[in-house]
Amino acid sequence: MMEQAPLGIDPHVPNAARMYDYFLGGKDNFQADRDLAELVLSVMPDVRVGTQQNRALIGRVVKYLCDQGITQFLDLGSGLPAQENVHEAARRYVPDARVVYVDSDPVVATHGRALLAEPDRVVMVQADARRPEEVLGDPRVRELIDFDRPVALLMMFFLHLVPDEDDPQGFVARYREALAPGSYLAISHVGSDTAPELVNKVVEFYRRANTPFCPRPGAEIAAFFGDFELIPPGLATGLGEQTGWPFIDPADRPVIAEELARMGYAGIGRKP
Repeated sequence: MMEQAPLGIDPHVPNAARMYDYFLGGKDNFQADRDLAELVLSVMPDVRVGTQQNRALIGRVVKYLCDQGITQFLDLGSGLPAQENVHEAARRYVPDARVVYVDSDPVVATHGRALLAEPDRVVMVQADARRPEEVLGDPRVRELIDFDRPVALLMMFFLHLVPDEDDPQGFVARYREALAPGSYLAISHVGSDTAPELVNKVVEFYRRANTPFCPRPGAEIAAFFGDFELIPPGLATGLGEQTGWPFIDPADRPVIAEELARMGYAGIGRKP
């Protein structure tokens, strides 16, 4: 567990990225993160399993994208390094895959640079993903990613931490516009319309954290894909047995509470 906070970090304010790390069994978190995470677990004990499945989903999504010939990945709101990082998953299928991780959190950036940095193949960039011009114009991003060729843009477990006043639909659209034809956008996002009572409890818990928790109805989540062609079966819900999401191996589906399984939406869209 982290005991000393880096300069400028308040360890007494729970942090969404560090709570996520705790749910995954990581050690890059403070007592305030653990306390709020345990409060969430007291109401939804399966959150830890669901979080682990979200990480596993990332690996399956990356495999699918590699199978489509994608070799470049831009992972926004990547969070702390954990098991099954994007570059690790990609390199099993594309040894020369290039990956840029982007996160605004200084703790995430510091740990990412220490653990992930391979300047010719993998970099961690500290930037605000809500500002596409800042991210897309960053020289480290430009050095690794060729936007004239197809790119996989990943927004996994990220957009539901962005409030509406930050105009997520607007900045996601600017990212879509910057991508070449044949690029992909992958999103996982907690829904507000599938298990509302449970989701509302999580929203209340996260009021104590450094960022709000902003679940959205499926129609709003689908709108993030714009005119991208959704890969069948489209935007699907579920991380457990009830899922219709094709990238989850049935052998890997955990038995988790049906209500929790319905909370998550996931989808991949392709730019025509």
